[in-house]
Amino acid sequence: MLDDITAFLGAASGFIWGPWLLIPLLLGTGLYLTIRLGGIQFVRLGAALGLGLFRRKDPGAAGDISQFQALTTALAATVGTGNIVGVATALAVGGPGALFWMWITGLVGMASKYSEAFLGVRFRTTDEAGERNGGPQQYLERGIPNVFGKILAIAFTLFAVFASFGIGNLTQANAVSANLESSFSVPTWLTGVVLTIVVLAVLVGGIKSIGRVTAGLVPVMIVLYIIAALYILIVNIGDVPAALGTIFHDAFTGSAAAGGFAGSAIIIAIQFGVARGIFSNESGMGSAAIAAAAAQTSHPVRQGLVSMTQTFIDTIIVVTMTGLVIVTTGTFMSTDDSGEQIEASLMTGEAFTHGLPGEWGHWIVTIGLSLFAFSTVLGWSYYGERAIEKLLGRRAVMPFRVVFALVVFVGATTELEVVWLFSDVMNGLMALPNLIGLLILSGLIARETRAYLRHDPKLKATQKEIEQFMAGDPSWEAWKRSESAN
Repeated sequence: MLDDITAFLGAASGFIWGPWLLIPLLLGTGLYLTIRLGGIQFVRLGAALGLGLFRRKDPGAAGDISQFQALTTALAATVGTGNIVGVATALAVGGPGALFWMWITGLVGMASKYSEAFLGVRFRTTDEAGERNGGPQQYLERGIPNVFGKILAIAFTLFAVFASFGIGNLTQANAVSANLESSFSVPTWLTGVVLTIVVLAVLVGGIKSIGRVTAGLVPVMIVLYIIAALYILIVNIGDVPAALGTIFHDAFTGSAAAGGFAGSAIIIAIQFGVARGIFSNESGMGSAAIAAAAAQTSHPVRQGLVSMTQTFIDTIIVVTMTGLVIVTTGTFMSTDDSGEQIEASLMTGEAFTHGLPGEWGHWIVTIGLSLFAFSTVLGWSYYGERAIEKLLGRRAVMPFRVVFALVVFVGATTELEVVWLFSDVMNGLMALPNLIGLLILSGLIARETRAYLRHDPKLKATQKEIEQFMAGDPSWEAWKRSESAN
């Protein structure tokens, strides 16, 4: 029975993430939005980074958490196993060229991430507890006010609930317990108990508690990981140009992966690069829009741009560090004692161990993976919470938090190969209604974005200045009416 389920999920995942459905839809939507928005991810990146990472707040704006906390909550959900194991998997199967396609996915995905975060704020509501509630489950229904919009919203919401328990919980807890048991001989049940208690303690406080934890944890873990990667790249600086050359060359020619995997074609490099790129940064899935909707922001454009930097940090920085370390150290060609290619799950750890003195590399990857996975649990708990609230109402939120925390123990103490396939399927199914909605609402996104950026291209306007120059603009008046009505 389990074998049949595994086979079915494997076939479904292969189709959904194959070259005929999600890959062209994700890349096509990102490219289309890039064109309609005038390359916003390139021309506004500096201003967006300045607002999100340095100023961090929009004084006087309505919302539950700061823009920086919304950014770190979304980063918490994405900077996880995808940045460590996912990159290694892409390189192991697709060769070094897969990293190039992860970059392309990230670059066009920034426009998708901007668009969904913009819509998350633009159509957010306020729930019974007085908290902001937004994301595809709201903007698909409110932005496309017909039966089709409602169907898209319900589909996204259902898939989001299932995905939150899969990729956002079971698999992450399993990754933490397996790594701690392998590296430090910590019993999986003990990891499960500690994780469950800590997760529950954070979740009881809601988005404000999650925002505080991720704002403190995420920057530290990313910076430490990047410093370790940079050390390896500096030590091997002579190999970096050749590694970059290999990546660009193999992206368009295909190459043989390690361990005797013959003739990895270009389509495999593209397929695994795009699929693992999306797995890493979630651009187009709609999940980050849920965190963005809680932000204290003076205008949807401002939070959209801040959220856009999440994909830049996740893919262009963290994924690049992991990929270059693997390629420059030659670990993607490493084999085990039997002459077979080493498992992708071990590849990043092997690369850092090879590049850093002593056991530092092993420790950094183990601790980094554990912290990344833990933060992913926190971020996805909020996504699942908002989805369940859409389905069952506010009364279901606290029971969901308790159940979600208890499921962490199950993930930490159980082998879950089938759950990884299930998670891939749910992630893909989440993206489908969201991408369709982004295409339908692309005109509104482009129009309202241009209307704001004409007045505030560097994102430095105060709340009072925004109210003055936006007064009378139909999009502004519509958003303010929506905010006050909630």
